[in-house]
Amino acid sequence: MLLSQPDCALCAQAQELLAGLQAEYPLEVQTIDFYSSQGFELAKRGRLLSPPGVFLDGQPFSYGRLSERKLREALEARLRDPAGGSGTAIQG
Repeated sequence: MLLSQPDCALCAQAQELLAGLQAEYPLEVQTIDFYSSQGFELAKRGRLLSPPGVFLDGQPFSYGRLSERKLREALEARLRDPAGGSGTAIQG
């Protein structure tokens, strides 16, 4: 799940990165406005301080600038050990 907001350069970069990774990994990406009531509750629960916020397999993964290297490492780890997560989807 990607918590995003309009007119956010880091959010646009995260969306672009996730779209690119969907060609390589079986990702399901859901985008929610960071400042919507649902987005705010998710951000609060995950202690994500600013957009973009990313949840991976329902768990907080990152906020702010999304690291492609760290995300790839996490996705590869989930592919090696699917029992370690609920799959490879980025979702809440």
